[in-house]
Amino acid sequence: MAMTVRSSPLPERTPLSCKTWAASAWGDRPSNSDKILRSHRSSFPVVTPSLTSSTQSPASRDRGKASGADSSPAAVPASAGNWGLSFPAEGEAPVGNASQADLANYDAYYLGDTGQKVIYLTFDCGYENGYTEKILDALKKHHAPAAFFVVGHMIESAPDIVRRMAAEGHVVGNHTFHHPDMSAISQQDAFQQELDSLAELYQQTTGKPLSRFYRPPQGKYSEENLKQAQALGYKTVFWSLAYVDWNTDSQPTAEQAYAKLLPRIHDGAVVLLHSTSRTNAEILDELLTKWEEMGYTFRSLEDLPEAA
Repeated sequence: MAMTVRSSPLPERTPLSCKTWAASAWGDRPSNSDKILRSHRSSFPVVTPSLTSSTQSPASRDRGKASGADSSPAAVPASAGNWGLSFPAEGEAPVGNASQADLANYDAYYLGDTGQKVIYLTFDCGYENGYTEKILDALKKHHAPAAFFVVGHMIESAPDIVRRMAAEGHVVGNHTFHHPDMSAISQQDAFQQELDSLAELYQQTTGKPLSRFYRPPQGKYSEENLKQAQALGYKTVFWSLAYVDWNTDSQPTAEQAYAKLLPRIHDGAVVLLHSTSRTNAEILDELLTKWEEMGYTFRSLEDLPEAA
Protein backbone atom coordinates (compact mmCIF):
# COMPACT_ATOMS: atom_id res chain seq x y z
CA MET A 1 0.00 0.00 0.00
CA ALA A 2 1.30 3.41 -0.90
CA MET A 3 1.90 5.79 1.94
CA THR A 4 3.11 9.36 2.28
CA VAL A 5 4.36 10.42 5.68
CA ARG A 6 6.61 13.11 7.05
CA SER A 7 10.22 12.23 7.66
CA SER A 8 11.80 13.50 10.83
CA PRO A 9 15.47 12.49 10.93
CA LEU A 10 16.88 12.17 14.40
CA PRO A 11 19.99 14.02 15.54
CA GLU A 12 23.13 12.02 16.12
CA ARG A 13 22.87 10.44 19.54
CA THR A 14 25.19 11.56 22.28
CA PRO A 15 25.14 10.66 25.98
CA LEU A 16 22.21 12.55 27.50
CA SER A 17 21.61 13.87 30.96
CA CYS A 18 18.03 14.27 32.25
CA LYS A 19 17.97 17.95 31.29
CA THR A 20 19.49 17.39 27.87
CA TRP A 21 16.99 14.61 27.13
CA ALA A 22 14.03 16.84 27.91
CA ALA A 23 15.46 19.71 25.88
CA SER A 24 16.12 17.54 22.83
CA ALA A 25 12.68 15.96 23.00
CA TRP A 26 10.59 19.14 23.36
CA GLY A 27 12.91 22.03 22.55
CA ASP A 28 12.86 23.50 26.05
CA ARG A 29 15.63 23.74 28.58
CA PRO A 30 14.27 23.07 32.06
CA SER A 31 16.07 24.50 35.02
CA ASN A 32 14.95 21.77 37.41
CA SER A 33 13.52 18.26 37.52
CA ASP A 34 9.93 19.48 37.96
CA LYS A 35 10.02 21.04 34.52
CA ILE A 36 11.35 17.78 33.08
CA LEU A 37 8.44 15.82 34.54
CA ARG A 38 5.86 18.36 33.39
CA SER A 39 7.37 18.27 29.91
CA HIS A 40 7.17 14.50 29.75
CA ARG A 41 3.62 14.39 31.09
CA SER A 42 2.55 16.69 28.29
CA SER A 43 3.75 14.16 25.72
CA PHE A 44 1.19 11.54 26.66
CA PRO A 45 -1.94 11.48 24.51
CA VAL A 46 -5.38 12.67 25.47
CA VAL A 47 -7.18 9.64 24.07
CA THR A 48 -9.91 7.32 25.25
CA PRO A 49 -8.90 3.80 24.23
CA SER A 50 -12.51 2.59 24.17
CA LEU A 51 -13.36 4.65 21.09
CA THR A 52 -13.45 2.94 17.74
CA SER A 53 -10.86 5.44 16.55
CA SER A 54 -9.02 8.33 18.08
CA THR A 55 -11.23 10.84 16.30
CA GLN A 56 -14.64 9.23 16.73
CA SER A 57 -16.84 10.55 19.50
CA PRO A 58 -19.13 8.27 21.54
CA ALA A 59 -22.13 10.00 19.98
CA SER A 60 -20.98 9.43 16.42
CA ARG A 61 -20.03 5.85 17.28
CA ASP A 62 -23.54 5.20 18.64
CA ARG A 63 -25.10 6.77 15.56
CA GLY A 64 -23.05 4.39 13.43
CA LYS A 65 -24.25 1.39 15.39
CA ALA A 66 -27.87 2.57 15.16
CA SER A 67 -27.63 2.90 11.39
CA GLY A 68 -26.15 -0.58 11.05
CA ALA A 69 -22.65 0.61 10.17
CA ASP A 70 -20.04 -2.12 10.02
CA SER A 71 -18.05 -2.23 13.27
CA SER A 72 -15.63 -4.93 12.12
CA PRO A 73 -11.94 -4.03 12.15
CA ALA A 74 -10.41 -2.43 9.11
CA ALA A 75 -7.19 -3.54 7.49
CA VAL A 76 -3.98 -2.05 8.83
CA PRO A 77 -4.09 1.61 7.76
CA ALA A 78 -1.47 2.70 5.26
CA SER A 79 -1.53 6.25 6.58
CA ALA A 80 -0.68 7.28 10.11
CA GLY A 81 -3.32 6.78 12.78
CA ASN A 82 -3.92 6.14 16.47
CA TRP A 83 -4.62 2.75 17.94
CA GLY A 84 -8.27 2.52 19.00
CA LEU A 85 -10.79 0.01 20.35
CA SER A 86 -14.52 -0.61 20.43
CA PHE A 87 -16.02 -2.78 23.18
CA PRO A 88 -19.04 -4.77 21.93
CA ALA A 89 -20.01 -6.21 25.32
CA GLU A 90 -18.66 -6.63 28.84
CA GLY A 91 -16.29 -9.53 29.21
CA GLU A 92 -15.67 -9.81 25.46
CA ALA A 93 -12.51 -8.93 23.60
CA PRO A 94 -12.73 -5.51 21.94
CA VAL A 95 -12.54 -4.83 18.23
CA GLY A 96 -9.40 -2.97 17.20
CA ASN A 97 -9.12 -0.53 14.34
CA ALA A 98 -6.94 -3.19 12.73
CA SER A 99 -7.71 -6.88 13.08
CA GLN A 100 -5.49 -9.33 14.94
CA ALA A 101 -5.16 -11.33 11.71
CA ASP A 102 -3.93 -8.30 9.76
CA LEU A 103 -1.58 -7.25 12.56
CA ALA A 104 -0.12 -10.76 12.65
CA ASN A 105 1.30 -10.19 9.17
CA TYR A 106 3.71 -7.75 10.84
CA ASP A 107 4.35 -9.68 14.08
CA ALA A 108 2.06 -7.23 15.89
CA TYR A 109 -0.48 -7.95 18.62
CA TYR A 110 -3.24 -6.40 20.64
CA LEU A 111 -4.61 -9.65 22.08
CA GLY A 112 -3.00 -12.75 23.51
CA ASP A 113 -4.47 -16.23 23.87
CA THR A 114 -8.23 -15.58 23.75
CA GLY A 115 -8.97 -19.26 24.40
CA GLN A 116 -7.79 -19.06 28.01
CA LYS A 117 -8.46 -16.86 31.03
CA VAL A 118 -5.07 -15.19 30.88
CA ILE A 119 -3.98 -11.56 31.20
CA TYR A 120 -0.80 -9.95 29.90
CA LEU A 121 0.12 -6.98 32.10
CA THR A 122 2.03 -4.12 30.46
CA PHE A 123 3.17 -0.76 31.83
CA ASP A 124 4.31 2.31 29.90
CA CYS A 125 7.15 4.01 31.78
CA GLY A 126 8.00 7.49 30.59
CA TYR A 127 9.61 8.62 33.83
CA GLU A 128 9.76 7.67 37.50
CA ASN A 129 7.01 9.33 39.51
CA GLY A 130 7.61 7.50 42.79
CA TYR A 131 5.23 4.58 42.18
CA THR A 132 7.07 1.93 40.15
CA GLU A 133 8.58 0.13 43.11
CA LYS A 134 5.17 -0.28 44.74
CA ILE A 135 3.92 -1.68 41.45
CA LEU A 136 6.84 -4.11 41.38
CA ASP A 137 6.07 -5.13 44.97
CA ALA A 138 2.48 -6.00 44.04
CA LEU A 139 3.59 -7.98 41.00
CA LYS A 140 6.09 -9.90 43.11
CA LYS A 141 3.44 -10.70 45.73
CA HIS A 142 1.18 -12.20 43.07
CA HIS A 143 3.99 -13.87 41.10
CA ALA A 144 2.67 -11.92 38.11
CA PRO A 145 5.01 -11.32 35.16
CA ALA A 146 4.67 -7.97 33.40
CA ALA A 147 6.22 -5.96 30.61
CA PHE A 148 7.58 -2.45 31.18
CA PHE A 149 7.94 -0.31 28.06
CA VAL A 150 10.60 2.24 28.93
CA VAL A 151 12.06 5.36 27.29
CA GLY A 152 15.53 6.85 27.58
CA HIS A 153 14.66 9.19 30.44
CA MET A 154 13.38 6.31 32.59
CA ILE A 155 16.61 4.37 32.22
CA GLU A 156 18.83 7.40 32.79
CA SER A 157 16.95 8.76 35.80
CA ALA A 158 15.96 5.49 37.52
CA PRO A 159 18.55 2.86 36.54
CA ASP A 160 18.17 0.88 39.78
CA ILE A 161 14.44 0.46 39.20
CA VAL A 162 15.03 -0.66 35.62
CA ARG A 163 17.64 -3.14 36.84
CA ARG A 164 15.09 -4.43 39.37
CA MET A 165 12.54 -4.98 36.59
CA ALA A 166 15.04 -7.18 34.77
CA ALA A 167 16.26 -8.96 37.91
CA GLU A 168 12.72 -9.94 38.88
CA GLY A 169 12.09 -11.52 35.49
CA HIS A 170 9.90 -8.93 33.83
CA VAL A 171 10.07 -8.10 30.15
CA VAL A 172 11.57 -4.68 29.51
CA GLY A 173 10.38 -3.43 26.15
CA ASN A 174 11.26 -0.62 23.76
CA HIS A 175 9.12 2.53 23.95
CA THR A 176 11.76 4.48 21.95
CA PHE A 177 14.46 6.76 23.31
CA HIS A 178 12.73 10.14 22.94
CA HIS A 179 9.00 9.18 22.85
CA PRO A 180 8.34 10.87 19.46
CA ASP A 181 5.48 10.39 17.03
CA MET A 182 6.97 7.42 15.20
CA SER A 183 4.29 7.52 12.52
CA ALA A 184 6.01 10.70 11.27
CA ILE A 185 9.20 8.75 10.53
CA SER A 186 9.33 7.01 7.15
CA GLN A 187 13.06 6.34 6.83
CA GLN A 188 14.19 2.97 8.18
CA ASP A 189 17.51 4.30 9.49
CA ALA A 190 15.82 7.08 11.47
CA PHE A 191 13.25 4.65 12.87
CA GLN A 192 16.02 2.23 13.79
CA GLN A 193 18.04 4.92 15.56
CA GLU A 194 15.20 5.60 18.02
CA LEU A 195 14.99 1.93 18.93
CA ASP A 196 18.70 1.15 18.83
CA SER A 197 19.60 4.12 21.05
CA LEU A 198 17.23 2.85 23.72
CA ALA A 199 18.46 -0.73 23.38
CA GLU A 200 22.09 0.37 23.69
CA LEU A 201 21.37 2.40 26.83
CA TYR A 202 19.53 -0.53 28.39
CA GLN A 203 22.42 -2.90 27.60
CA GLN A 204 24.90 -0.47 29.15
CA THR A 205 22.74 -0.06 32.25
CA THR A 206 21.74 -3.67 32.95
CA GLY A 207 24.32 -5.74 31.12
CA LYS A 208 21.45 -7.53 29.39
CA PRO A 209 19.99 -7.23 25.90
CA LEU A 210 16.65 -5.43 25.59
CA SER A 211 13.71 -7.66 24.69
CA ARG A 212 12.36 -7.41 21.15
CA PHE A 213 8.95 -6.01 22.06
CA TYR A 214 8.06 -2.52 20.86
CA ARG A 215 5.16 -0.22 21.74
CA PRO A 216 4.61 2.90 19.63
CA PRO A 217 4.48 6.09 21.72
CA GLN A 218 0.90 7.32 22.14
CA GLY A 219 -0.29 4.38 20.04
CA LYS A 220 0.54 6.32 16.85
CA TYR A 221 1.49 4.01 14.01
CA SER A 222 1.18 3.20 10.32
CA GLU A 223 1.62 0.13 8.20
CA GLU A 224 5.12 1.33 7.36
CA ASN A 225 6.01 1.50 11.06
CA LEU A 226 4.89 -2.10 11.56
CA LYS A 227 7.12 -3.14 8.66
CA GLN A 228 10.04 -1.14 10.08
CA ALA A 229 9.75 -2.74 13.51
CA GLN A 230 9.37 -6.19 12.01
CA ALA A 231 12.50 -5.68 9.91
CA LEU A 232 14.42 -5.02 13.13
CA GLY A 233 13.13 -8.22 14.72
CA TYR A 234 10.58 -6.54 17.00
CA LYS A 235 7.04 -7.58 17.84
CA THR A 236 4.78 -4.53 18.06
CA VAL A 237 2.46 -4.68 21.08
CA PHE A 238 -0.68 -2.56 21.29
CA TRP A 239 -3.34 -3.24 23.96
CA SER A 240 -6.91 -4.45 24.39
CA LEU A 241 -7.72 -2.74 27.69
CA ALA A 242 -6.68 0.61 29.16
CA TYR A 243 -8.22 3.56 30.95
CA VAL A 244 -7.41 7.21 31.55
CA ASP A 245 -4.70 6.74 34.17
CA TRP A 246 -1.94 8.86 32.61
CA ASN A 247 -3.08 12.31 33.80
CA THR A 248 -1.11 12.75 37.02
CA ASP A 249 -2.92 16.01 37.77
CA SER A 250 -6.34 14.33 37.73
CA GLN A 251 -6.05 10.77 38.92
CA PRO A 252 -9.13 8.52 38.93
CA THR A 253 -10.42 7.15 42.21
CA ALA A 254 -10.05 3.46 42.95
CA GLU A 255 -13.77 3.02 42.27
CA GLN A 256 -13.48 4.72 38.89
CA ALA A 257 -10.53 2.51 37.96
CA TYR A 258 -12.33 -0.68 38.97
CA ALA A 259 -15.41 0.42 37.00
CA LYS A 260 -13.29 0.43 33.83
CA LEU A 261 -10.91 -2.45 34.46
CA LEU A 262 -13.17 -5.14 35.94
CA PRO A 263 -16.17 -5.30 33.57
CA ARG A 264 -14.01 -4.99 30.46
CA ILE A 265 -11.42 -7.63 31.33
CA HIS A 266 -11.49 -10.51 28.84
CA ASP A 267 -9.64 -13.66 27.91
CA GLY A 268 -6.24 -12.90 26.41
CA ALA A 269 -6.33 -9.25 27.46
CA VAL A 270 -3.22 -7.15 26.93
CA VAL A 271 -3.68 -4.53 29.67
CA LEU A 272 -1.99 -1.14 29.39
CA LEU A 273 -1.33 0.78 32.62
CA HIS A 274 1.00 3.70 33.31
CA SER A 275 3.62 3.35 36.03
CA THR A 276 3.35 7.10 36.72
CA SER A 277 -0.17 6.65 38.11
CA ARG A 278 -0.70 6.98 41.85
CA THR A 279 -4.01 5.16 41.52
CA ASN A 280 -2.41 2.19 39.78
CA ALA A 281 0.17 1.84 42.52
CA GLU A 282 -2.49 2.04 45.22
CA ILE A 283 -4.94 -0.44 43.70
CA LEU A 284 -2.71 -2.94 41.88
CA ASP A 285 -2.52 -5.48 44.71
CA GLU A 286 -6.30 -5.53 45.12
CA LEU A 287 -6.90 -5.35 41.36
CA LEU A 288 -4.77 -8.43 40.75
CA THR A 289 -6.62 -10.20 43.56
CA LYS A 290 -9.98 -9.33 42.00
CA TRP A 291 -8.88 -10.62 38.61
CA GLU A 292 -7.59 -13.81 40.24
CA GLU A 293 -10.96 -14.27 41.93
CA MET A 294 -12.55 -14.01 38.48
CA GLY A 295 -10.41 -16.99 37.41
CA TYR A 296 -7.62 -15.18 35.59
CA THR A 297 -3.91 -15.93 35.66
CA PHE A 298 -1.05 -13.77 34.39
CA ARG A 299 1.29 -14.47 31.52
CA SER A 300 4.38 -12.84 30.09
CA LEU A 301 4.51 -11.34 26.61
CA GLU A 302 7.08 -14.05 25.98
CA ASP A 303 4.09 -16.44 26.03
CA LEU A 304 2.12 -14.66 23.31
CA PRO A 305 0.80 -17.23 20.83
CA GLU A 306 2.72 -17.41 17.58
CA ALA A 307 0.87 -16.13 14.54
CA ALA A 308 -0.82 -18.91 12.60
